[in-house]
Amino acid sequence: MAERRVTLAVTGASGSQYALRLLECLVRADVQVFFLISQAAQLVVATETELQLPPKPQALEAFLTEHYQARAGQIRVFGKQDWMSPVASGSGAPAAMVVCPCSTGTLSAIATGASNNLIERAADVTLKERRQLILVPRESPYSTIHLENMLKLSRMGAIILPASPGFYHQPQSIDDLVDFVVARILNQLGIEQDLLKRWGE
Repeated sequence: MAERRVTLAVTGASGSQYALRLLECLVRADVQVFFLISQAAQLVVATETELQLPPKPQALEAFLTEHYQARAGQIRVFGKQDWMSPVASGSGAPAAMVVCPCSTGTLSAIATGASNNLIERAADVTLKERRQLILVPRESPYSTIHLENMLKLSRMGAIILPASPGFYHQPQSIDDLVDFVVARILNQLGIEQDLLKRWGE
């Protein structure tokens, strides 16, 4: 059986904890992750967490592999202009891509097919190949522009999954709130998770 692969792109919206927890869960589920991160997201991670991510793709790949105890080659990191990476082409990209968190700027770029960097190109490839694209916006309030871009992308087949944690599971910590959203993403990907019970269980 072919190895399960997912592209995970992290952009500059608040909520880097969602992305890092999702990466941890994907590694634990033995999924190969093609990891993309914007420069703005690097700054957000440094602001919101205690992690100091190396700026260069090769060093970041080694750091994430060690930090999440991934097997060799399980996490692959590509730079923003690495047009020869698998995610830049429909023949090499994974069957699913998650942009988490998804900044409204990235949302707009994807909606218009800008493809100015590898994150935007990878999302464009996912849409044109009719593969699964999950966008996790974290903004409040949404402007009409944001909502129109979400509607446009939803009509293209993208899944809009806002980082809006619920409270019916009686969360006791910030980690519980993060896990609520990450569990929803994993459910959409069809990956087994034990972070959150399904309704009625």
